[in-house]
Amino acid sequence: MDHLAPGTVIERRIQVTSTTDSAADVSLYAAAASIIDGSFQGAEGRTANELSSWTSIDPSVSSVPSGGARTATVTITVPADAPPGEQYAVVWAEMTSDAAASGGITQVSRVGIRLYVSIGPGGAPAADFTVDSLTATRSPEGQPIVLATVHNTGGRALDISGTLTLTDGPGALSAGPFDAVLGTTLAIGDSEPVTIALDDQLPAGPWTATISLRSGLVEHTQQATITFPDAGTAAPVATADTGTRWWAHPATIGAACLLLLLVVLGAVRRRRGSRGPRRSRQPLGELPPRTAH
Repeated sequence: MDHLAPGTVIERRIQVTSTTDSAADVSLYAAAASIIDGSFQGAEGRTANELSSWTSIDPSVSSVPSGGARTATVTITVPADAPPGEQYAVVWAEMTSDAAASGGITQVSRVGIRLYVSIGPGGAPAADFTVDSLTATRSPEGQPIVLATVHNTGGRALDISGTLTLTDGPGALSAGPFDAVLGTTLAIGDSEPVTIALDDQLPAGPWTATISLRSGLVEHTQQATITFPDAGTAAPVATADTGTRWWAHPATIGAACLLLLLVVLGAVRRRRGSRGPRRSRQPLGELPPRTAH
């Protein structure tokens, strides 16, 4: 992800690795992408958009040996009159099979790297999100699933990941952490469910569900009490903050311990410095008075 001012030119290097049994010619190009229903999707073929039209790859075709690798340079040239906002594209590496060797059928395989580019002056827009509710549901096969409704309240697209932990269950049971299903991408202003699939043997509850989700450096932890229905979907439950205070954050605790250690060391040094013999200061030639006997 990059935030670029109009008129900016940037370069990034990529590496293409071949896992084929023989050398292969790989085409490198940029094409359009978009975020649809919580999923980052590359467009078909070489469909263009503004960002892909600003993007070039050198070389555009590279012969990659079997098991080898080649590097290429991706250049993004933002026009001086580029409109503000966020743009999406994909840099694709594409291989095409020989139709004659494949029974007249051409097979196309490609893998890509996502491009998220925010256009505008100044610093990058802040990224943030809220976890608004948790919904307990079951799949048609009866597997318990939690859906977390996440709202992108910031100025950047978000790739969401995280975990869910269950505590205070029947008989004081706990379970997890369970990983959130990766691949949820939230466009600016969108709300989408993040899915967490759980163990089939879990009791219905009630449970205290604690969910921690992150995108880059932004992380939020919320709680809700949920109970899984026998079938179908329960009503969404609004989440609440876990009650973690700033002083309970691991980074804050570490900084406080370091500060306390420095204070103690400083006090010890001052104390050692004050333990030396104390001598009276008298002018030369003077002696202390004798006590008469």
